[in-house]
Amino acid sequence: MSLPQPLMFTVGMIDQITKPIAKVSNSLNGLTNDYQRGTMKMASGVAGIAASGYALQNALMPAIEMDRALGEVKSLGVRESALKQLTDTSYEFALKYGKSSTEFVKSSYDIQSAIAGLNDNDLSAFTMSSNVLAAATKADAGTITNYMGTMYGIFKNQANAMGKSEWVEQLTGMTATAVQAFKTTGAEMSSAFTSIGAEATSAGIGMNEQMAILGTLQATMSGSEAGTKYKSFLAGVGKAQDALNLSFTDSQGAMLPMVDILNQIKGKYGETIDVAEGDELKKAFGSSEAVGTIKLLMNDIDGLGKSINDLGDVTGMQQAEKMAMSMTDQSERLSQSWFVIRAAFGSAILPAFNDFVGLIADMGSGVLSFTEEFPTLTKWLGYAAVGVLALVAAGGLISVVMGGATMAMTAWNTATMIGRGISAAFTASLAFLRGAMLAVNLVMYANPIGLIVAGITLAIAAVGALVYYWDDLKATMSEWGWVKAIAGIFNTVWGGIKSVFNDTMDWIIDKLNMIPGVDIDTSLGSKSGSDLASKMALELASLSSEEKSSIAAIAPVKSRVERGGITQQISNANQQKSTSVGTVNVYPAKGETNYMNFVEMHS
Repeated sequence: MSLPQPLMFTVGMIDQITKPIAKVSNSLNGLTNDYQRGTMKMASGVAGIAASGYALQNALMPAIEMDRALGEVKSLGVRESALKQLTDTSYEFALKYGKSSTEFVKSSYDIQSAIAGLNDNDLSAFTMSSNVLAAATKADAGTITNYMGTMYGIFKNQANAMGKSEWVEQLTGMTATAVQAFKTTGAEMSSAFTSIGAEATSAGIGMNEQMAILGTLQATMSGSEAGTKYKSFLAGVGKAQDALNLSFTDSQGAMLPMVDILNQIKGKYGETIDVAEGDELKKAFGSSEAVGTIKLLMNDIDGLGKSINDLGDVTGMQQAEKMAMSMTDQSERLSQSWFVIRAAFGSAILPAFNDFVGLIADMGSGVLSFTEEFPTLTKWLGYAAVGVLALVAAGGLISVVMGGATMAMTAWNTATMIGRGISAAFTASLAFLRGAMLAVNLVMYANPIGLIVAGITLAIAAVGALVYYWDDLKATMSEWGWVKAIAGIFNTVWGGIKSVFNDTMDWIIDKLNMIPGVDIDTSLGSKSGSDLASKMALELASLSSEEKSSIAAIAPVKSRVERGGITQQISNANQQKSTSVGTVNVYPAKGETNYMNFVEMHS
């Protein structure tokens, strides 16, 4: 079937427009796909390079960190042999106690700065002792290394006489013992000795006695306050012996041990010191801090003496190692062991890696020289780089636009799906409503009133069907025998009734004709139906053929209302032809003329 010309024009116009648009869309899609593939390849390559570099750097990071820490120590003039021994000691410390080997090496920087002239063994021994003591006394390595430097400054002669390595190990063990005995910390002990300085050592007091006194005082005060009180006592002990008429020095002028001084004061004032005696002591020593020191230490002179002896018996750092091991976390040991392994392997290839990285870094100076020597070329190279970046940005913009379009189409499809879902839900709701209405109708029919209404409706429908199909029903019933019998009886009865009716009509007409001016023909009324039919036949026979056709044309038109309603009738009418007949003249017996216009439908 051919399409109308306007429709063909519209289709052609749409086709001419959509073809170029489709080509452009395909080109843009192809460009976008190519750009994305290129970007992904480039990104994969860059990611591979970055991942390789990151993996290499991550593998060498322990060695790099260790190299940085060693570089700091090396800057102080430490020999390579000392650095090698320090590195091995740091690995040993990390594997044993689970602490950072790089922090171990960094702590040696402070020790080397505070203590000059340390040999290879001394540097490693001081660093090991400091970090073990820090772990044992819950202090950080920086605090303890500062403490070691302070103690070495105070007891330098003793350390040199004993040997620096042996002395620092004794100091470590003694400090750990004091921390355990007096419930203090390494940081508080460091503060106490920082406050007192070299006052006690100048008076000839040993390290064990100073540590015992400061530890005892820290039972009721901080380390710095304990150092201040003890320092005030030492400052006034010389003139106090004259004021109190007591002797606090030996024959060489050296100060007596603290226990002996306390016993002399106890012998003079007894077990306790009242207010007046306190004022006298304050006047003798010159400060209340000194009196406070005496009162605290006199509470347990025997205990103080025992602590001094115990600390004096310490020769190594065994106690510190024991305490440090008790606080070691095994998971930290495992982590540090992995770090040490990577550092050890990395240190073997680190020189080559440093040379390679250094070469690349040196290229920077060459590039700088090139830019200074060829500024114009550098400018155009910069423009080219900017242009490449602009192209990359343009491709990215196209990808963004196409991605946005895809997202928009996806959103539209989603909205369409939602609309379909809503429509389906609405349809389902209507189906449910129809079911509900059916249920309501059933309930209504179950009601007597509903049954009455339904009966009336059925009766009306039956009457309408009887009227519509009456001709067909009559034709069918005429074939039934019992119907014919009933019809015969009805005709006989009706003939009698009609004869009586005709006689009655003749009598009525005669009476009416008696009225002046009334003249009614009684021939029609008196004749039978057969006579009338014969007369009409003779009159029709005398008519011409043209008049006969005119009379036939006015025969009643049979109803063509078909099943299916007016729609079906209109549809059928479209397939039929119509013939229009003009004016028809009908001449009955009386001579009047009637005019009828009609249209007869012929199939």
